[in-house]
Amino acid sequence: MGNEISFPRQHARTQRFTLGAPRTFTVAPDGSRVLFLRIASATSRANGLWELDTTTGAERLLVDPAVLLTSGEENLPPEERARRERSREQAAGIVAYATDKAARVASFALSGRLFVADLESGSARELPTSGGVIDPRVDPTGARVAYVSGGVLRVADLTSGSDVALASPDADDVTWGVAEFVAAEEMSRYRGYWWSPDGTRVLAARVDNSPVQRWYIADPANPATPATEIAYPAAGTPNASVSLSVLSLDGSAVPVPLEFDYLNSVHWSGGGDPLLTVQSRDQKTVRILALSPDTGAVAELVTETDAQWVEVAAGAPAWTPDGRLVRIVTEDDEYRLKVGDDVVSGDGLQVRSVLDVADDSVLITASAGDSTQMHVYSIGSSVARLSDSDGVHSAVRGGDVVVLSSSTMDHFGARVTVSTGHVVASHAETPVLTPAVRLLTLGERGLRAALLLPTGHVPGTKLPVLLDPYGGPHAQRVLSARNAYLVSQWLADQGFAVLVADGRGTPGRGPAWEREIAFDFAGATLEDQVDALHAAAALEPDLDLSRVAIRGWSYGGYLSALAVLRRPDVFHAGIAGAPVTDWRLYDTHYTERYLGHPDERPEVYDGNSLLADADKLSRPLMIIHGLADDNVVAAHTLRLSNALLAAGRPHTVLPLSGVTHMTPQEQVAENLLLLQVDFLKRSLA
Repeated sequence: MGNEISFPRQHARTQRFTLGAPRTFTVAPDGSRVLFLRIASATSRANGLWELDTTTGAERLLVDPAVLLTSGEENLPPEERARRERSREQAAGIVAYATDKAARVASFALSGRLFVADLESGSARELPTSGGVIDPRVDPTGARVAYVSGGVLRVADLTSGSDVALASPDADDVTWGVAEFVAAEEMSRYRGYWWSPDGTRVLAARVDNSPVQRWYIADPANPATPATEIAYPAAGTPNASVSLSVLSLDGSAVPVPLEFDYLNSVHWSGGGDPLLTVQSRDQKTVRILALSPDTGAVAELVTETDAQWVEVAAGAPAWTPDGRLVRIVTEDDEYRLKVGDDVVSGDGLQVRSVLDVADDSVLITASAGDSTQMHVYSIGSSVARLSDSDGVHSAVRGGDVVVLSSSTMDHFGARVTVSTGHVVASHAETPVLTPAVRLLTLGERGLRAALLLPTGHVPGTKLPVLLDPYGGPHAQRVLSARNAYLVSQWLADQGFAVLVADGRGTPGRGPAWEREIAFDFAGATLEDQVDALHAAAALEPDLDLSRVAIRGWSYGGYLSALAVLRRPDVFHAGIAGAPVTDWRLYDTHYTERYLGHPDERPEVYDGNSLLADADKLSRPLMIIHGLADDNVVAAHTLRLSNALLAAGRPHTVLPLSGVTHMTPQEQVAENLLLLQVDFLKRSLA
């Protein structure tokens, strides 16, 4: 394509250049085939299910959603829309699938309908259901598929066609087999049931939302539409009540008499009994338990404690096939891999996640001294790095075949390679601009940062500075990956020096670094942005510190508003997108981890709130918020705006009707960028 399209339109139309890129890989256990999802073109939205032959490299479209959905329109159940909001899923078609152990049968939902596919023939068929379907999962033997519909956990037999309810709600606020809000939003646990390895039983979560307070999200642009009721567990308020049962296909059930505040993860494979990870409300204690599916009894394997919080590990704990426990432990300010009784990852690696566990090795991602890079390692009798180039890498494995996904500074998007020598093709569009990024290490804390100047910048020309952070826990912005800086480069090309900095609390630099933000969002994260700015200006004399702005979304929106309220001597304008303004309005699991319980530490919540600072505003501030946001609800922006108005402080509020916490539709997303640039230029003039 040519340069006739603007970057903002291209960025919005391609959903940040993700459309057309291959994703969601599964390698057959014998290594013969790789399954994946991909959209046929960069501007289509409907994923199909594809297969790559690892010997020949030939690709085959197994399931085309356009063939199955003859109407061309999707009609998603409300539960599926909520699930996609939690997982930030914006594509259409087949967005998730599950296979049996041999990867011969796949199940998936399409427009709320249930389908199964024979992966050898490539044929797919619909199974009749009485309602909208979410999260269908074929059992490991390939004989049955479980799914959730209307809060009922059901199982359909693929041979006989019988369809039975394994568990049904006993009250209006109860669901079976669905992850509760905080599990999906904050723990990355998006499922609520797990098949046994032999396909005869299901371990299922019963979620009772009746204790959770109710909030109501209206659509002011359509006053005839009733408000949507949501169960939102704000900090200090009750969570959903979650319990477990082992359900057999004959209709019998074994309850698990276990009380816990949070269910972090479940792992059930051939290596042993189901593994449960549970967490206390204050998150200072995590217990790893082995569950007897016959009796419901649990045995405590490990208890981990921390004075601040115990980190929830991705992909762990798990069993090796021979029954050893795999987990990520904290030792000497490093996250390390432990298998059985032995720490096997060695010094110098910050283990980020467990990807796969095999007989002789464990596949992990880890950072080695540079948080901007994540590499894939195979750890067995020795430690071998599988990713060669500098960048951000991940992988899946089946048998001896590894599929490596690599994002680097040298190419756009992720390059997916198979260890047999083949490449999985990407149909993603090529951006109309190429970022020119300087990765920096700044200040006494060694803050990782990226600096971008306008294309063709003439040295000696002073530039207004735009900070473009996220800046909080759980997420990094400074990565050795080109696509991470596309928007920042476009902003730079509008005449700014753009600085992206990761401060204390961001992942990749060890437990102590992450815990420096405990009880102090406002102080630590803002101080690091200021320090990064001044250190960058010392290196690059063209940064004009008399014209400094900051923009961000979500935590970055909080940080942007905080910056202009508390440091107007440094920041001269701010754009706060979907900001948290009062942490009492944000969810339990995230907020209480870092700030404690609001009843026990009210002064911490007051000190990290923006509302009391409203009368300090002396700089231009634009606040943007989607009115349909059920994660950071619009009340955050409305309460801050009300406080600013009461203090007589001029500000701009841009409400987005029908928009959630995710990037909005194409035209709105494009114009949002253009409006932000216009605001910044006027404010810094």
